Amino acid sequence: MKPVVLFDGVCNLCNGFVQTLIKIDPAGKFQFAALQSEFGQEVMTKAQLPVNEISTVILYDNGKIFTHSDVPLEICRQLGGVWSLFLVFKLVPRFLRNRLYNWVARNRYRWFGQRESCMIPTPELRQRFL
Repeated sequence: MKPVVLFDGVCNLCNGFVQTLIKIDPAGKFQFAALQSEFGQEVMTKAQLPVNEISTVILYDNGKIFTHSDVPLEICRQLGGVWSLFLVFKLVPRFLRNRLYNWVARNRYRWFGQRESCMIPTPELRQRFL
């Protein structure tokens, strides 16, 4: 199974992140699923995260679970190339990175809005979504 990015399906910021990742990952290294999906709920339970509180994007990769600010950094690592330059942010202590991440997560609906329902992928992208 390819690494799966689990995201808040109704969050405009999260959907924008997924759309951007699809564009910069034409090789299709990553698959996607909404945290609200059955698969998303299973992964959240494994990660011991409350299933009714969707406050982080999750990267699920071969049984490993990445959350919060570790997700974009791990995605950049796996994309390689110029994206590896962002790994310099690993020098910032995780608690500081996560503090900034959580501040944005708390305000994401107010700043970016939300949708009525989860994103429906186009037919050509459907195979990348679980």
